[in-house]
Parts: sequence; structure tokens; C-alpha cells
Amino acid sequence: MECPNCAARTVVFDVPSEYREHVPENAQRASVCPECLTLGAAETEPAVAEPRFELISSAFPDGEAAVPLAIGIGLLDSLALNRTSIEALFRAAEAAGADPLLLLDRLHVQGGTNPDFDLSRRRHQIEQLLE
Repeated sequence: MECPNCAARTVVFDVPSEYREHVPENAQRASVCPECLTLGAAETEPAVAEPRFELISSAFPDGEAAVPLAIGIGLLDSLALNRTSIEALFRAAEAAGADPLLLLDRLHVQGGTNPDFDLSRRRHQIEQLLE
């Protein structure tokens, strides 16, 4: 699936029922662009057994933390509209053993991502939100 914003190949993944309220259209399948970090519904895409979250970052965790982190990162474009979802998703990722703030740091320094927002500033805002 291509990103509607930048035409990069997206990472498609199944969304467990507990996270669907945070995904556009409450979709069962979603996608995140590894370049611009856009989140979208991907209902028409085939199921992927092993989503390639490492395309977003080599530091991206696997296991239970991967999906809530992917959705949360995809919602970072509007902290004002998505604050509650981002907080819930990042807390779920933390409970699964991941460090969302560390991942945001790595995304910022690794290069390769070009979101429509300032990743460094957003990381600072998320840190305040999670305190």
C-alpha cells in the first residue's frame, strides 16, 4: 500500500480490538508510513503475518508493544485532537516493556523520516503528557 501523502510503501498491520477506537474508521487493519509517519486504515490490504515495523526504525520494538506504538506514532500529527489516544497507546506500549520516548529520540536522530511536525518538539510534549 502506498502512502497517500508521500507515496512511500507503508507498513500494514492488524489492529487488535482494544486499539481499533484509535485507528481511522475503527479499522481492523491499519498502515503507517515509515517516511512521513501517516496513519491510515488499510482494510483492503491483505493480512500480513509479520509486519515490518523495522522499516520505521531499527529501534522499533516487537511483540505486544509494536502495534500501540505504531498507532500512537501515526497520531502524532495532531496532539490536540489525539491526546487521549496517544496517552493510552503509549502507556500500553510502556506496560508491554517499550520506551516510547526513546523510540521518538531514535526516530529524530536516525533520519529517513520526514513528518509534517517537529518530531523533537512533539517528543518533549509527549514527555510532559506522560508525567
